[in-house]
Amino acid sequence: MPKAEPARRPIASRDAGWAKAFAARLAASSVTPNQISGVSVLFAAAGCALIGLVQNPAGWLGAALCVQLRLVCNLLDGMVAIEGGKKSSVGALWNEFPDRVADTLLLVPVGYAAGLGWAGWAAALLAALTAYVRVFGGSLGLAQDFSGIMAKQRRMALLTAALVAQAIEWTFSQTRWSLLVAILLIAAGSAVTCVTRTLAVVRELEGR
Repeated sequence: MPKAEPARRPIASRDAGWAKAFAARLAASSVTPNQISGVSVLFAAAGCALIGLVQNPAGWLGAALCVQLRLVCNLLDGMVAIEGGKKSSVGALWNEFPDRVADTLLLVPVGYAAGLGWAGWAAALLAALTAYVRVFGGSLGLAQDFSGIMAKQRRMALLTAALVAQAIEWTFSQTRWSLLVAILLIAAGSAVTCVTRTLAVVRELEGR
């Protein structure tokens, strides 16, 4: 059994049969975990283009699919690296940097599509800060904290739901309330997550 990774996000779907089977096939191939991480950015870029340029039900549903495919890549890269024994010396960089790029690609265009460009940028910045606080805690020798009301999986779940809801909303009224509410909730929730994670780091440091 692979050694537990203290800086690894707990994901329930890691134990799913399809995930194990797919990861095993990738591990047996020439595909590397870093390449899978790179593909996650390509899916995010496709979602960005669909949100920013198409802006109709087909585009929003396609973007929702891209969000989920990005998450599948995020799941499989770690499984191929750890369970598949293909961990590399630069894997930690590939585990973090593509995620920050993907978050920005998916959140910023939602703000513009909703008519509040600043909200998309705020959501992207605050999403990056949640990761910064987590990694900074790890740099201090603490276990990385993946908790919070707007951790990555929850951000992406809300974004996916909002894109699907927007596609439905558009068939009845050409408004964009689904995207507007979602981007504001992601920004606010990410801010709260930054605070709660920071307070957790403070408590652990004071308890040493």
